[in-house]
Amino acid sequence: MIRLRPPKFVILLCIAVAATASPAQSRRLITDTDLFKFVWAADPQISPNGTQVAFVRVNVNEDKDRYETQVFVVPSDGSAAPRPLTSGRNDRSPRWSPNGREIAFVRTPEPVDGKTKPSQIYLISMDGGEARALTDASKGASSPVWSPDGRRVAFLRVPAGAEGLPFAPQRGGQPWSIRVVDVASGAARQVWIADSGPGSVFREVVAENQIRWAANRIVFPWEKDGWTHLYAVPVDGGRATLLTPGGFEVEHVTMSPDGATIVFSSNQDDIERRHIWKVPVAGGPPTALTRGTDLEWTPVMTGDGRGVALIRAGTRTPPRPVILLGTGAPRDLAPGAVPADFPEARLVDPQPVLFPAAGGMTIHGQLFLPRGIKPGDRRPAVIFFHGGSRRQMLLGWHYFYYYRNAYALNQYLASRGYVVLSVNYRSGIAYGMEFREALHYGAQGACEFNDVLGAGLYLRGRSEVDPKRIGLWGGSYGGFLTAMGLARASDLFAAGVDLHGVHDWNIEIQNWVPTYDPTKQADAAKLAYESSPIAHVKDWRSPVLLIHGDDDRNVQFSQTVQLATALRT
Repeated sequence: MIRLRPPKFVILLCIAVAATASPAQSRRLITDTDLFKFVWAADPQISPNGTQVAFVRVNVNEDKDRYETQVFVVPSDGSAAPRPLTSGRNDRSPRWSPNGREIAFVRTPEPVDGKTKPSQIYLISMDGGEARALTDASKGASSPVWSPDGRRVAFLRVPAGAEGLPFAPQRGGQPWSIRVVDVASGAARQVWIADSGPGSVFREVVAENQIRWAANRIVFPWEKDGWTHLYAVPVDGGRATLLTPGGFEVEHVTMSPDGATIVFSSNQDDIERRHIWKVPVAGGPPTALTRGTDLEWTPVMTGDGRGVALIRAGTRTPPRPVILLGTGAPRDLAPGAVPADFPEARLVDPQPVLFPAAGGMTIHGQLFLPRGIKPGDRRPAVIFFHGGSRRQMLLGWHYFYYYRNAYALNQYLASRGYVVLSVNYRSGIAYGMEFREALHYGAQGACEFNDVLGAGLYLRGRSEVDPKRIGLWGGSYGGFLTAMGLARASDLFAAGVDLHGVHDWNIEIQNWVPTYDPTKQADAAKLAYESSPIAHVKDWRSPVLLIHGDDDRNVQFSQTVQLATALRT
């Protein structure tokens, strides 16, 4: 469970406004309690005739320490103020019917006597009245998508709750399914269900809708073969057809306006990058729309289905919007998006590298070598670990804002003469389910420490690196691995910067499972503690800079206070 806070960009914006306002413009300074008064709009959905926009209004309930969501509608021309459409406190995912007369949405009921009920799909008429429940699925319903004729709604039935504790491998569970419900009668039936074993735990893609209704087929993500792929199943049921075969993973997904083609990003044939592909819903080999040393993601098809807009980045050029029309080269949509004086020429091109972890597993990374390095030079080196851990660093600017900043800092360190190694350690994405759900990772053994050791030994063996000056840095999960490296291998790592890192899994797990009580799960708690940096402080000799915001709701600030106290003892 994520403890709540307003998004950081809102906080920074407000601070900037408060700092620049003149005394005449400001009656008082902003306070922390003001942040709970902000309201956000999310998941905008344009009506079929283009006259209205449905969206999710998000606000913070400070007393209950949670976000509350409600569906609103507003004229697309701004001629009237937004008005509430639903009355629940956890209503979301509004989806217009094809004729624009109704909206399907997901509602999670309020707990009764401390007991929660599963989410269900509701319908509400644009003519007014109360919402009515469309589903009554014992294990919940989510991700509604309308049939083209508006008579049925498909949805996901995903069993609530993972088996076991978070930050532990989950390679199987109770299978999820796809169901279709008749709008008029409310009769629902199962169209498809995942097999037991690999793929039985639902794995999301980055998409507006996790499932797509395309003519007489439903397209959905599944990792039956250990990789996140797209499949299609007939609406009336039957065997699922694999649309994207191979040893790669599908990530950003959209569908053509006519429902005949799926356009997506993946790391097919280029495991350290993302490129754009398309595949017919009816089946057939995927076709690459982009190739090369750049990266592309977030495809969006034009209304006439003839073009694809996307975001493109390189090793030196930051992300910018482009459009692909026909077979021509992508054309910049905002030529001035990257300032003319941006120092592209002074950046370096990271190289893909492979190295063995302690124990033998092959680990992927990106190596940044500083310019002007000469034979015989022995440079200081830094190893970077991303957060997540469900992330992958790429051979270029990243699609996540946080990791674009990390990539920029790695480039900066290279510009200052450091050799930089960015490590895609086990439990990250894009290398298959078994790599992501690595046995004994996180709170069940911290096996990623073997990747930390392997990275250090790899750099120590390179001729450009001074073996006595190898440092570590990373944030969140990357801070955890930084701390683990310093605590358990101070003889290898000279120093580190640990940003908002996890230092005690028994504390961190309570952020996500508030009912977790280490005293009632002694064996799990003992393993979680031994998998934490705090358990190895006695061997920690290398200096470290600890950085942590005191209102961090994902990794408690107290974890860094606890570590700092232990290091001083």
